[in-house]
Amino acid sequence: MKFDSLSLNVNEDDQQFELQIDQHTALITYRVLDAHTLALDHTEVPEELEGQGVASALVEKTFQYLDDNQLKLVPNCSFVRTYLERHPDWKRLVA
Repeated sequence: MKFDSLSLNVNEDDQQFELQIDQHTALITYRVLDAHTLALDHTEVPEELEGQGVASALVEKTFQYLDDNQLKLVPNCSFVRTYLERHPDWKRLVA
């Protein structure tokens, strides 16, 4: 994946996962449902980065973070739901 070298930023103040690419920020907004569950509500990629796989890289890195931290997710975002359908191994994270 061409975005492997980029680090996921967990912005707890704004409740979003962020991926910085050049001067742009792709993000997934979330809400804390309980101590072990986050609702992933919206994925947003700047127009300049659309069509380059940024959203998929962001979701993959977010899922890895959730898995590493023993967290579950509720996929409210349509992109996240579609990603889960295409990558069923991650369905283990769904609350």
